[in-house]
Amino acid sequence: MDKDGTLIDNVPYNVDPALLTFRPGAVQAMALLAARGYMIVIVTNQSGIARECFTRAQLMELRDALARRLAEEGHVYLKGFQFCPHGPDEHGRPTCLCRKPRPGLLLEAAMLYGIDLERSWMIGDTLDDVEAGRRAGCKTMLYDSGGETLWRNTPLRKPHAHVFHWSEVSRFILEYTGTRKERAVLNLPVMPMNYGHIAR
Repeated sequence: MDKDGTLIDNVPYNVDPALLTFRPGAVQAMALLAARGYMIVIVTNQSGIARECFTRAQLMELRDALARRLAEEGHVYLKGFQFCPHGPDEHGRPTCLCRKPRPGLLLEAAMLYGIDLERSWMIGDTLDDVEAGRRAGCKTMLYDSGGETLWRNTPLRKPHAHVFHWSEVSRFILEYTGTRKERAVLNLPVMPMNYGHIAR
């Protein structure tokens, strides 16, 4: 899933753990999905590093605080936290393979954690998240919290589901899973995040 505007409120370039606020219902929804065996991996663009708004070390402190709060508040254990530290070009386009809407972060997560992307969901608040998920072969869900403003629609930017509340996220995925007898991963256990694996 995406981080800013999806899992937590979007505070631009924030690395202060005190300002972390989960989106309403997000922790409860993640707990339901984790209990059904879904790995939880964050994939996030963090151009604040390239813009020198914060350092990698500060982002890691935020990541650790986020992981602790998920564990404490919902017994949800992050499997991974993949981030792109690069900025876009002058037209807002990626200059690397990892910045969403390119699929690099999802492909990296799949390789590191043994994730079957065809049986996974990418959840995000913008159509860049949707496009990244589709390019990686995931099913996609637009959690519409107001993050999308351009609405450039193409076949790759059409989500499999469009929802407005986290309760809808978990309900839709679990109903889809129950209907098709699918899981997001190949029966791998949900374990605490391996802090050694981060996108470079």
